[in-house]
Amino acid sequence: MRIASGGHAFFAATFIALGILGLIKGDFTPVWTPVPQTVPAREVLVYLAAFVSFVSGLGLLWKRTAALAALLLLACLLLWILFFRVPAIFHAPTKLDPWFGLGETAVSVAAAKVLYAWFATDRRSNGRPGNGNDSAKLRLGFTTGEKGLRLARIPYGLAMIPFGVGHFIYLKETAGLVPNWLPWHLAWAYFFGFTFLAAGVAILIGVCARLAATLSAFQIGMFTVLVWIPIVAAGSKNAFVWSETILSVALTAGAWVVADSYRAIPWLATNKR
Repeated sequence: MRIASGGHAFFAATFIALGILGLIKGDFTPVWTPVPQTVPAREVLVYLAAFVSFVSGLGLLWKRTAALAALLLLACLLLWILFFRVPAIFHAPTKLDPWFGLGETAVSVAAAKVLYAWFATDRRSNGRPGNGNDSAKLRLGFTTGEKGLRLARIPYGLAMIPFGVGHFIYLKETAGLVPNWLPWHLAWAYFFGFTFLAAGVAILIGVCARLAATLSAFQIGMFTVLVWIPIVAAGSKNAFVWSETILSVALTAGAWVVADSYRAIPWLATNKR
């Protein structure tokens, strides 16, 4: 077993749980929704998504399979974006919900790409000169190491933009989710909308990116802990609440992995191009 970070372990466990949940329910879990009812072989896709979640999550926990598992999950998530998220944007380009859905998937894409960059680099670094690993490294170098990590962070930074915009467009709804024991609900909604936008920009331009990624991951995690989990714990049977709770956990896991990818970078560092 190989655990690269706390975020890695949590992300793997989350996708194992998503896979089990999908197989039990016989329906798509929130990470893989929405899929129109008119899609051919939809039931097959349900179990395929559950199987990919479970197998990739399990594979991420073993050193020999971690890179392959990350690549499998990354490829499937990218295909999901291509076939389901992008068409939804084309159908309603001015609406926020399709962009928000794209951002949700992009967080998991970023995390899977970070994990692939870590584990594929480890596998190649263990190779000996003359056995073909050097040429493979040249061909795929941009997907691993520091270059691979920089590439992986882009979708995460982009995802923060619709998350932030959503706080302003759905201001009243967001303020209504703030726990009652906290004052100034509207102010908190404005504040978190701004911090998501600021985090996205900081990550994309590489200014204080580690701080931005860590704080955004903490923010998503606190939203999970302070908003959705208490509602579920209170006995809510609302399908939307349960879906949002599961999705928020998955977003927390993905954000944690991305934040972990900056661990070798100073908190207030800026990119030197």
